[in-house]
This record gives sequence, structure tokens and C-alpha cells, in this order.
Amino acid sequence: MPRVKRGTVRRAKRKKLLARTKGFFGNKSKLYRAAKESADTAGKYAFVGRRNKKRDFRRLWIVRINAAARENGLTYGQLINGLRAAGVVLDRKMLADLAVTEPAAFARLVDQAKSARPAAAQA
Repeated sequence: MPRVKRGTVRRAKRKKLLARTKGFFGNKSKLYRAAKESADTAGKYAFVGRRNKKRDFRRLWIVRINAAARENGLTYGQLINGLRAAGVVLDRKMLADLAVTEPAAFARLVDQAKSARPAAAQA
């Protein structure tokens, strides 16, 4: 098998990795081995962060919906239950946006949820 000289490939690979770690502190942006370890760790945190972001936004939407629902005389759970019974299919992102930007429209949705709730749940 012929000998392979990896000059350009190796240089390109290292250059690409060092570009990814540009701005990291100290040797983590200068030396290949330290840069490789820190880039791998950064990638791991980025992967986890993309999943946590979804959780965090859902929690934020629920807090906003709950606050607006309580202003209108319902709890979050009662509102969601009533909307489901009324057949309203709006996700939490849209509900939270309505609660913040269009309080009157949100109040109409709350009225719909109140009227659609079962009689046993309204007591």
C-alpha cells in the first residue's frame, strides 16, 4: 500500500477546529489537543442546551398563561381543561402570545373556557 502524506488534509482539519474554538480562553483556542477537548465539550453543552431551551420556553409560556388566566378568574389548569372541552386548539405558545399582546382576545377565550367547563368542575 502506498504511503499517504496528510499535509494539506491535516492542516485543514486543524485549522477548521481552531476556527471553531476561536475566542475560547487561553490554550483552549491555541493548542490543538486542548482546543479539541474544549470543542467537544462545547458541542455536548450545545446539544443539551437545544433540548433545555424547549423546556424553558414551555415553562415561560405556562407562567404567562397562568398569570393572565388568574387575572380573568381561572387557574391555568382550569383554563386548559375548559379550552380542551370547548374544542379550542391553540398551543401554549400562541396562548401566551395572546395573553401578552391581546388581553381582550385572551379574555374572550377565558369566557369560552368558563362556559365549556363541566358543571361539576365549576363548583
